[in-house]
Amino acid sequence: MKVAITGMGIISSIGNNVEENYHALVHGNTGISVIENFETVHKDVIKVGEIKLTNQQLAQQLGIGHDNDFSRTAMLGAIAAQQAVENAGIQNMNDCRSGLISATSVGGMDMTEKYYYEYFENEACRKYITSHDAGDSSHKIAEHIGLKGFVTTVSTACSSAANAIMLGARMIQSGQLDRVVVGGTDGLAKFTINGFKTLMILSDSYNKPFDNNRKGLNLGEAAAFLVLESDAIVQKENRKVLAYVSGFGNANDAFHQTASSENGEGAFLAMQKALKTASLKPSDIDYINAHGTATPNNDLSEGRAILRIFEANVPEFSSTKAFTGHTLAAAAAIEAVYSVLALQHNVIFPNLNFETPMAEFDLIPQTTLKEKTMHHVLSNSFGFGGNCSTVIFSKN
Repeated sequence: MKVAITGMGIISSIGNNVEENYHALVHGNTGISVIENFETVHKDVIKVGEIKLTNQQLAQQLGIGHDNDFSRTAMLGAIAAQQAVENAGIQNMNDCRSGLISATSVGGMDMTEKYYYEYFENEACRKYITSHDAGDSSHKIAEHIGLKGFVTTVSTACSSAANAIMLGARMIQSGQLDRVVVGGTDGLAKFTINGFKTLMILSDSYNKPFDNNRKGLNLGEAAAFLVLESDAIVQKENRKVLAYVSGFGNANDAFHQTASSENGEGAFLAMQKALKTASLKPSDIDYINAHGTATPNNDLSEGRAILRIFEANVPEFSSTKAFTGHTLAAAAAIEAVYSVLALQHNVIFPNLNFETPMAEFDLIPQTTLKEKTMHHVLSNSFGFGGNCSTVIFSKN
C-alpha cells in the first residue's frame, strides 16, 4: 500500500518555505556562506549552509515570548511542521489517529553549549538544560501544531529523517495511525562543527559532490516535514496528493563508526530493499537524489553502490548538498521535499560545482537543470554507524 504525501514544509539556507527553496534550486542559487549567527574559532576557515535568521527572529515568527526555552532546532522544526500542516489544509490535527515522528541529531545542544560555563552563576539560562535532549524538540513541535497523539524521535545520524518517513509510512500501512507528520530538524552547533572538523571531512570552500577533487562537506542547518495520510483520509477529506511514498529500505553495513564500506554494501542493500517494497525495477527509477556529501569516502561508496544496482543504466543523479550543505538529521527530509518537487515539476536539479569526473568510475552527475518526465525518484541518505536508508517517491 502506498502512502500519500498531502503537505510539505521546509526552511533551509536557500529559502524559508517550499516556494523559495524551489526557486533557488531551479536558478542555481547556493545557500553556502560564512557563519554569521554565532561565534566559533572556525568562522573564517569553513563555509556552511546557514539560515540567515537569528533565534529572536525565529521566535518572533513562531509567536513565542523572549523567555522561551526553545532550542534553534526546535524552532526550525516548528516552522517547517506548521507549514506542512497548513499546506495539507488540516484544520484539526486530532480529527483522526495522528502522530509526529521527528528526526534530530543536534537536539538542544546549540543552547546548552552556549551557556555551558554560566549554569552555576546564571539561573536564567538553566531552563535550557531540560530542552537539551533530542526528544524535547519533538514534543515542542507537536505542541506547536496542536498534536495530542503519538510522538516519537528518530536519531540515526544522517539517515534519521529517512527513517522517520519510513516509520511513519509503516505505521499507516499497518493501520496504527491515519496521519503522520514526518521529517527532521537540526540547527548548526559548535559541537557538530568541532566534531566534523576533528574527522577532517569539512571543506574550506564550496563542496563538490562526486568531483574527483572534492575536499569534504559543508555543514548546514534546516528543517522539513511531510504530512503522510492513508487512502481513507485522502478520500474522506478530498485531499490533493503531492506524491506517494512507494518504497523504502534500511540496512547497515556495520563497517565503521564514521565511514561507509568501500563497495557501498549498506547503500546497495538499502536501495535494493526500497525497490523491492515499491515493486519496482531499477529501470523504473527516473532520477536519483544522491546522498552525495562530497567527502572522499561517501561519494566513492555511494557511486559503487549505484553501479551495483543500476549497472550500465544509471539514471540521471545529482546531490543537492552543494545548495544547502549537509543538514545532518534534516538532510533526508529536505531532500524528500526536493524529490517531490522534482516529480511535480518534471525537473532534475543540478549537481553544483562539479568539474572533474572521479578516477574510480565513469559516473557523471547531472550538472544543469534538466526537464524530464518523471514517475519515480529514489532518494538516498546514509548515516554514521553504517545506517543507510533509501526512500522512493512516486507520482501515483
